[in-house]
Parts: sequence; structure tokens; C-alpha cells
Amino acid sequence: MAALLITGTDTDSGKTVLTSALVAYWQRYCWAYRLGLCKPVQSGEGDRELYSRLFDLDQFLNQTPEQLNPLWYKAPIAPPLAAALEGERVDLAKAWQVISQLQAERDWVLVEGAGGLGSPITDELTVADIAYQWRLPSVLVVPVKLGCIAATVANVALAEQKKVNLRGIVLSCTAPLNQQQLEQWAPIQMIESLTRTPVLGVLPYLRQIKNLEALAEAAAQLDLERLMPKAFWA
Repeated sequence: MAALLITGTDTDSGKTVLTSALVAYWQRYCWAYRLGLCKPVQSGEGDRELYSRLFDLDQFLNQTPEQLNPLWYKAPIAPPLAAALEGERVDLAKAWQVISQLQAERDWVLVEGAGGLGSPITDELTVADIAYQWRLPSVLVVPVKLGCIAATVANVALAEQKKVNLRGIVLSCTAPLNQQQLEQWAPIQMIESLTRTPVLGVLPYLRQIKNLEALAEAAAQLDLERLMPKAFWA
């Protein structure tokens, strides 16, 4: 598994937290191996700015800003609409070229999708279509809240329809929750039964995402054997 696509049920599902946690874990425990990080398409400010502040592009990742985020559009709306406002079309060939280069040079590449699994990347293609066409094993991040069971079932069904290689689900606490809320809103056994997909763990609520030690510890609580190449997880 040379790459992993991190996608979610929707925007603000916790994809950025999972991506940051895995990078922080890699930086702490797998530093001898080469990691690549790519946000192929971004609309508005957000992940590329955060990752540039959190992780040293030159030293740790040894990447250029263009490799981190090949396609960027100013308006914080769906990429094809944001591109159209600038008189452009989303050029996925450029993004694929960057990801292919990273896969050829690195031991593992993390690819963070835009929006949710069903979010449009072009006028014709969604994130799910890209996951299939680019042969990217994927993990679905689900924010723990009322209604997340239905959202999970619908997104897993979409993944099956689009023939996405979905490795599992990660539940994400995007707000402070007690154990009762977690168990009632996102019962793991029920989710696994309804989707026939393993839940790989729960990301705790992190008040701020700048603590690399806390991020690495959060990643360590997940089923890394299913998420990362076996040779690398500590």
C-alpha cells in the first residue's frame, strides 16, 4: 500500500485531524522512512496553510508547496465552481502527476480529499470516482454526532457503488463528548454490522491541533496495522 486517501462523510468531518495525527506519528516513530503528503485540490484557505505551519516541508517532508497542494482556488466552495470563477477547469492531470511522483519517491503517501466522499472534484467526478480511478486505498472519517450512523451507511454504500477500496472507518470527536454520547451516537458494533466495514478507532477531541505529541498519541490509539504499511507501524 503505497498511499492512503483520507476522505470523510462531509466537510469538517475530521480529515485534517486524522491526516495531521498520522503525519505526527510518522515524524515521531517512522522518521527513517520517507513520507509524502498531498492535498490535491483545495478551495479557500485551510489545510495547506495548516500543514505548512505544522510540518517542515523542506526538512521533514522534503516537498515543495506545489507538491503539497497542486491545485488551489480562492473561493471556499466546491472546486469546479471555484475554478470556474477564475475562468479555469480543474486539471486533475496535474494533481495525479504530483501524486505519482510522490509515490515513486516515497515509502508512503497520505492524500487528503476535498470535502466528503461524494463531493464534486470536477463537473463529472466526485472524490469517490478519483479514489477508484487513482487506485487509492481509502479511510472514511465520520464525525460523531446525531445522524452519523445514517451518514456512515450512505457513504459506505457510495464507496461500494464506486468500487472504492475502503480499508475502514475512523470516528472523529469534533466536539467534547462523554462516553455515553459516543456510545449512543456512534455505536461501533452497529456501524460495523450495518456497513460490513471495520471501525479502526476513535479520534479524541483536540482543542487545538498544534500539539504534535498529542496528535501522535491520538494516532497511536488507532488500528495502524490497517491504516499504515505493516513495515512502518511501531
